[in-house]
Amino acid sequence: MKRLLLIACALIKLLSAEAQTTISGSFVHGGITRTYSFYVPASYTPGTPVPLVIGLHGLSSSGAEFAQNRDFRPIADTANFIMVHPDGSTMLGVKFWNYGSVLGSTVDDVGFLEALIDTISADYNINPQRIYCTGMSNGSFMAYYLACQSSRFAAIGTVTGSMSVDMYDECVPTHPIPVLHIHGTEDDTNPYEGTSTMKGIDDTNLFWADLNNCNPTPTVIAIPDINTSDNASAVRYLYTGGTNGNTVELFKVTGGGHSWPGWPVAGSSEPTCMDFDACKEIWRFFSQFESTTSVSENEPLEIYISPNPASEDISMDAPPGYIITEVTVRDANGRLVERKKGEEIDSLDVYHLRAGSYILEISGKGFSVSKKLIISSPATD
Repeated sequence: MKRLLLIACALIKLLSAEAQTTISGSFVHGGITRTYSFYVPASYTPGTPVPLVIGLHGLSSSGAEFAQNRDFRPIADTANFIMVHPDGSTMLGVKFWNYGSVLGSTVDDVGFLEALIDTISADYNINPQRIYCTGMSNGSFMAYYLACQSSRFAAIGTVTGSMSVDMYDECVPTHPIPVLHIHGTEDDTNPYEGTSTMKGIDDTNLFWADLNNCNPTPTVIAIPDINTSDNASAVRYLYTGGTNGNTVELFKVTGGGHSWPGWPVAGSSEPTCMDFDACKEIWRFFSQFESTTSVSENEPLEIYISPNPASEDISMDAPPGYIITEVTVRDANGRLVERKKGEEIDSLDVYHLRAGSYILEISGKGFSVSKKLIISSPATD
């Protein structure tokens, strides 16, 4: 009997391991073949919408290296979210993320990452209100740029990067977004105090605390120094009271280098704080928040759509001064079924949608509104 139980347990573990899936893929975006992989935990079931977390690697690294050196997959197994590891494009022989116009680059990484969300959402049941992004170094800059440029994310978590001065000066997010940042005071790559082209961490942190309307005076929490041999200690600054319950957090790691706390990299001489696990803290932060930009019809901004119910085309009428630049349609399970982007959108063709109830997400600079859309007749063949 004992032997049968051991065999049964081994079989269960084997089946569980097989259910955990890493999928690699590619598609062409902006004339460039872009590559990625994503991890689907064994707990995923198609009938339940799950969160999506995008992890952005640093300069000259890759999605595979991010997965190895900042491994969120064990957390995804228990928290039931899909973890995505995209690759940046290549410049001067190294992979990078273009947060604006890095060295004159015209690569559209915001568009690529939004298209990647849509690609995964086409086959997996992703909760559109629970999409998050985290990044290391160059990936951290990109995460901030997404918070400035995209309406798709519920929160971001960044490590060892910041905002460029241009990004800081020009950032006008469509909505308040919770931000967690982790940074070492001995980071020689992206100094804590900032440079002529990079904002200092305190300025960046206060930018997001102010944007979220948080209390400007943080709660200061010392992280227990459980590893005295790492020559580093950390303090957590928690800014509360923001819009929709948003918070902003900063982990200031005294003595920490250009590293990811809790995850020392073999062969690296960078001081790594081992008093907390950055992966766990980032997910703890993400798990508190859902996007509120496209779930409520009780927005102060009213956009009229007609006809509704509809069977062919719909028109959208925004108040003066508001220009619609993106429209998405999601079915009752949150799956993306239609998306349109442009400089000024006032109509959408819906003749191919099957009869039923949909969520129409309408957004532009400084606003995002959700409306219920009813399709009254089946799509024509």
